[in-house]
Amino acid sequence: MPALGDPWDTLTIVDKEAATPVPGTLCIRVEATDLNFADILQCQGSYQVKLQPPFTPGMNAAGIVMAVGDDVAVEIGRRVVGPTLAPSGGFAEQAILLAEHAQPIPDGVSSIVAMGMHVTYATAWFALHHRGRLKPGETVLVLAAAGGVGSAAVQMARQHGCWVMAAAGGEEKVRVCGELGADLVIDYDAEDLYASVMDATDGRGVDVVYDPVGGKYFDAARRLVAWEGRLLVVGFASGTIPSAPANHVLVKNYAVVGTHMGGYRDRHPDIVRRCYEDLHQQLLDEKISPFVSEVIGFDALPDALRRLADRRTVGRVVFDPSFVRRAQS
Repeated sequence: MPALGDPWDTLTIVDKEAATPVPGTLCIRVEATDLNFADILQCQGSYQVKLQPPFTPGMNAAGIVMAVGDDVAVEIGRRVVGPTLAPSGGFAEQAILLAEHAQPIPDGVSSIVAMGMHVTYATAWFALHHRGRLKPGETVLVLAAAGGVGSAAVQMARQHGCWVMAAAGGEEKVRVCGELGADLVIDYDAEDLYASVMDATDGRGVDVVYDPVGGKYFDAARRLVAWEGRLLVVGFASGTIPSAPANHVLVKNYAVVGTHMGGYRDRHPDIVRRCYEDLHQQLLDEKISPFVSEVIGFDALPDALRRLADRRTVGRVVFDPSFVRRAQS
């Protein structure tokens, strides 16, 4: 990014020297980078962590270790995935990662799949299991269920033995939710979310609401939480941060639970390691299958970010810097 702005207008491709890893970091040859709303916000200068241009966006990356800084005990040639270190982000052929936050990718799991799972499934793991204490047999409502974070929650809740209602907007996203294995799919562009869920649960509501959206659906979502249920606040993809009236929380005796997965990296790295060990094993056991809807190269990156901003994507879109060259060979 030569200057702050909308990435679909401002992103440019440049040739530059590869960054040299400093102590505590490593350099990877990028094989996959996921596209996030946060990448767009950072390019626009509205993310909480502000970067000064020029910088390469792409907050996470997966690939092969090419070089390591001092005091880094990671072997060259190992495949890893993790958050990048600005200004050397993942929308490039090479990126810099903090070694302490890089997770090894097991043999048998591709970098594309590992990247498609990395943020979304870890977020769902922390929200549903670590923070939400999800129990088999409970009812779960997932908002924005066709998106990256939502689709992960649908799969993981179903895998845990829960009855899952997926809410999404539009025919294509409804179809995707059904293919993900949701027990009931609600098109909240065409149906009343509150009435549909209450009808499906005989007026009881749900044990857990998984909300990565906020905005206009939050009010209906909080009213759908059953007695002693949990409202999991995962994010605000709508751009609007809602509020929950404390008297409603008190009268229905439910918990409003925040989940900031990234905050655990420095505070509780042991839990993060356990999370990824569990998720990677589930991948190897074919219990979960990250929904990577598109793999794109440099040429398609601006348009893909724009579609992501406009909510015209489903699942996870992943960037692979070699994708175009492979397609043309």
